[in-house]
Amino acid sequence: MEKNTDCDVLIVGSGLAGLCLARQLLLAEPGLHIVMIDRRADVPRTQQKVGEATVQVSGYYYARVLELEEHLLCEHYMKYNLRFYWKTATGGHRYEDVSQSYIRGLSNIVTYQLDRNKIEAELLRVNRERPGFEFYAPARDLEIDLATGGELHSFRFRTEEGVVSGRTPWVIDAAGRSRILAKKLGLMRRSPIRHGTTFFWVEGLVDIEKLTDLTPRQIRLRPDRSALGHVPAFLATNHFCGEGYWFWVIPLHGRTSLGLVFDSEKVRREDVVTPAKCIEWVCREYPMFARDLPHRKIVSRGGFDDFAHDCAQTLSADGWAMVGEAGRFTDPLYSPGGDLISIYCTLVTDAILTRDRRELQEKVRLYEGLERAVYEAYVPSFAVGYESLGDQECFSLRYAWELAIYFSFYVFPFINDMFTDRSFVTGYLRRFSRLGPINRRLQDFVLGYYRWKKENAPELPAEPVFFEFYEAWALKMAETCFYKVGVSADEAKQILDGQLANLEEMARWIVAHISANVLDDPRALHHPDFVRGIDLETLTFDPAAMRERMALCRDTEERWTWNFEPPPHTRFRGVSAEVEMPVAVAGGAR
Repeated sequence: MEKNTDCDVLIVGSGLAGLCLARQLLLAEPGLHIVMIDRRADVPRTQQKVGEATVQVSGYYYARVLELEEHLLCEHYMKYNLRFYWKTATGGHRYEDVSQSYIRGLSNIVTYQLDRNKIEAELLRVNRERPGFEFYAPARDLEIDLATGGELHSFRFRTEEGVVSGRTPWVIDAAGRSRILAKKLGLMRRSPIRHGTTFFWVEGLVDIEKLTDLTPRQIRLRPDRSALGHVPAFLATNHFCGEGYWFWVIPLHGRTSLGLVFDSEKVRREDVVTPAKCIEWVCREYPMFARDLPHRKIVSRGGFDDFAHDCAQTLSADGWAMVGEAGRFTDPLYSPGGDLISIYCTLVTDAILTRDRRELQEKVRLYEGLERAVYEAYVPSFAVGYESLGDQECFSLRYAWELAIYFSFYVFPFINDMFTDRSFVTGYLRRFSRLGPINRRLQDFVLGYYRWKKENAPELPAEPVFFEFYEAWALKMAETCFYKVGVSADEAKQILDGQLANLEEMARWIVAHISANVLDDPRALHHPDFVRGIDLETLTFDPAAMRERMALCRDTEERWTWNFEPPPHTRFRGVSAEVEMPVAVAGGAR
């Protein structure tokens, strides 16, 4: 028998992105009729799903926008920011022998380590409580006939009970890497990011602080806790880094998520293609893991030859859209996947709820540009920056820069519901576009410095270096955006103007810091002629040009006035003292 079920929205795929979109739509307009289908019978999935870490935008979205805060606090770990590690000259045999870069305080915007299976099960449960939510799984032989000009699309699929067909004004592809609409419409694009991954889950908690010879008492009383803090390090999304790769360790209740992400030109996939090979490889790079991982039971596994992909268009006024990995995905470093879900679903929700076609066309033009902008801003970092993962200083400088952009240009507008305010978005995109050229040149500049260091200062530090990201004072300035809520569009643009000036000053400081190291001359960090002469529009890494500019600087006792006394240019050369936190509002970690 054939059942007819016309609906307001057809969502193909019942993963995180599709379930979030359905939840957001039903909270905004409870009377909507949504049909969701999935080709799989095991919904929610029994096999473990990757993509557990959230950051501020996604943490806020899941908890506050989708109203899942109680579920998240009860069923998932609160996250202790992102934390990064590098080997010292001792070789990484013990936890206390690795250098660390981190934020010591907990974020004022709560983030979580998601068990994807649990949150998707909860989203499906709350969605099915709504009378307008209709769910079919397994659904086979899907046929979609897309219309144009505001006409209704038609669809047809087969279930175990029979055929279901209908018409709808909106078709949403949330089917992940199947990418149904992108393939159908010829919109698939190759990403410049060429990174593979192998990931797996093991039973129990891998507590990285116990990868040591120290006794429990000695672990508790380690003097470096004055810099590192007392929050359990296993709660962080922990990244163990090297040139062209990073290895994640993420806690879930009853198991631990582990994964290696690598530049395919730096790490051969055949060396890490299985969990067993990956464990063997990681234990060679960071021998501390040999104390634990070879003895763990592996409960699930997966991997991708290429993580990233692009799409020419993900939203249309003709009534179709893509969310999640069905459209675009960059890279798991910095955990941006949930943010792209949060922003895209918010824009798609607003488009679906816009009934006037002319208004919809105007919004879609703006929203597609916004979606493209927030995606492409990640690309230079991931496509260029993986090589410099091999050095704590190079990575920490560029991550502090990228995090300052994230706090001010991603988190701040999102928590103020600004991305669907057209009076804000046009001005936002104009300001955001100013950062793009600076970001690309700065990424290349830091990469040039990394390669210079490999040739001129290749030795690893003898002792661990602990760097608190808020030592880059401009990042602390960006974090103040977390506390600016309920502002108007005009006020928001003024705040972004201040943050844009802050970011340009931060970029100038990074260049001055690197120049002081290359020249071995601290004047580059403070001399007004040298700092004033840094041109962010023509920035290139050229040690000879740095020396020439410094030679032309006049003799003067005058010093360049930064917004905060910056850390010395020798900050990453030896044993770090206790971190002195900048005096500012607390919290704000990623």
